[in-house]
Amino acid sequence: MIRTLVVDDDYRVADLHCAYVERVKGFEVAGRAHSGAEALAMVDQLRPDLVLLDHYLPDISGLEVLQRLRDDDHPSVDVISITAAREVESLRAAMRGGVVHYLIKPFRFAAFEEKLSSYAAARERILSLATADQGDVDRIFGTLRAARNEPLPKGLSDATLDLVVHALQDSRSGLAATAVAGAAGVSRVTARRYLDHLCRLGKAELSLRYGAPGRPEHRYRLLTG
Repeated sequence: MIRTLVVDDDYRVADLHCAYVERVKGFEVAGRAHSGAEALAMVDQLRPDLVLLDHYLPDISGLEVLQRLRDDDHPSVDVISITAAREVESLRAAMRGGVVHYLIKPFRFAAFEEKLSSYAAARERILSLATADQGDVDRIFGTLRAARNEPLPKGLSDATLDLVVHALQDSRSGLAATAVAGAAGVSRVTARRYLDHLCRLGKAELSLRYGAPGRPEHRYRLLTG
């Protein structure tokens, strides 16, 4: 589970974001903070994997919290900015501080879920690597850039994509394209197009399974974090 610290000065908003976190598969709330000083102390105490950081806090700004997390002696932690700040300078400062995502309030749960899910998929891929080549790097950053509401390539549909994703979700060890095609009710060629699209987005990975004599089997596995 990805242990998450929610930081927001508004108690009701913090409650909402905590509820959102608990709805996203693979995440759990490690704690909540309502000021910058409290956030820094809880990072030291709880050592979360991820901080959801508001910029407008009553004592110091979220951007200063971010800078202190990077410059001072605090445990390493990933940060997603969740803020109403729309100024370009705030965005630039957050990027310089190494935020994983920048989510502007107000937003719907689907946008929140997408940011956390893409972070989880990128994190899972990084943790699985001993060393990274350029292809690995491109896939990791592609995962972070990918958004569920991006237009699909020509000839692909959201409905069929959902069927393919659902088929992969039912298997922990991965499936061959033929098995995905059967579960989704499409041809193998069509299944391959959707599977390759998911791999390009960093939402699925392709591996070779050796066992029976002959050519190795290509298997696809959904990266869910």
